[in-house]
Amino acid sequence: MAEDRAIADRQTQWLRGVLDLAVLATLQSAGTSYGYALIQSLTEAGILDLKGGTIYPLLARLEQEGLVASEWRAGGGGPGRKYFTITATGREVLIRSAAGWTDFSARIGSILGGALSRGGQ
Repeated sequence: MAEDRAIADRQTQWLRGVLDLAVLATLQSAGTSYGYALIQSLTEAGILDLKGGTIYPLLARLEQEGLVASEWRAGGGGPGRKYFTITATGREVLIRSAAGWTDFSARIGSILGGALSRGGQ
């Protein structure tokens, strides 16, 4: 259905706007993690259809910006993995950005709540 696709596309746009914050928050909670485990954690949190082609370029960008640090670790019987940790700068950015996002989403929620209470009229 075209309407379902339009809603899914809109949700994808929302995710692009805050995925970096979700990754930083997940790393802050986990301490250290690798890409696939981050995908699993975010999927368990309700962020669906997240692929390696999305998360790995994002992690590379966050590392270039100094928000995460990485290290290679030998794999247990398999290939090595690149583990990521949030940096002090990443924590500062997360705290400031999370506060901004919370304020923004509350304002949007207020606007949308009014539309919902009127039943789309």
